[in-house]
Amino acid sequence: MERPLSSPAPTFDELLGRARALVRDDRRAVLGVAGSPGAGKTTLAERLVRALNDDGTPWVAQVPMDGFHLADVELARLGLRDRKGAPETFDAAGYAALLRRLREDTQGPGEGEIVYAPGFERVLEQPVAGAIPVFPSARLVVTEGNYLLLGQGSWARVRSQLDEVWFCELDEGERVRRLVARHEVFGKDHDTAVAWVRGTDQRNADLVAATRDRADLVVPGSLRYPAAG
Repeated sequence: MERPLSSPAPTFDELLGRARALVRDDRRAVLGVAGSPGAGKTTLAERLVRALNDDGTPWVAQVPMDGFHLADVELARLGLRDRKGAPETFDAAGYAALLRRLREDTQGPGEGEIVYAPGFERVLEQPVAGAIPVFPSARLVVTEGNYLLLGQGSWARVRSQLDEVWFCELDEGERVRRLVARHEVFGKDHDTAVAWVRGTDQRNADLVAATRDRADLVVPGSLRYPAAG
């Protein structure tokens, strides 16, 4: 069940324990991390994967939703270039199909085959096919993205492929500040970054925020992480 915001926020160690508990009888589990742009989804996913894999043989893989962005050439054909990042600018059906393939792998570690997932190149802002290998030893897959809880169109197929979904939530002012800074790092000037965040990104953020109540757990984007060892 979702943890109300009035309850104590989970610690990072508690999140690690909850993630470990998703894997039972060597069945592969898939954990989703949802949230609005700039809320800290990727940081949370990366920290979880790193900490869980510190135990020894890597048994946790990370597969971001962003690999299913449509390429700019296709967005231009569809007339959606200025809506990049909106739900309709992703291959949602392809993403759901990959999650299903990953989740239905019932072969034990060391058996089966590598599943290749697409990645996303932030500098180019383009998807990259076959960039992420998910090895048979991976018993938990962590996937993060904005629209994991969206109930419309092909996105409705995604939730059923996820054992749990955690919603990463951050103070709105801090979220916007981080998002503007990210756009600037990847090449936008300040005014363009602000305009994009207050326009396209904000419409997307409002849509994502409306899915919060469907999550199993709310995690603050300000979560404290242990220092790297």
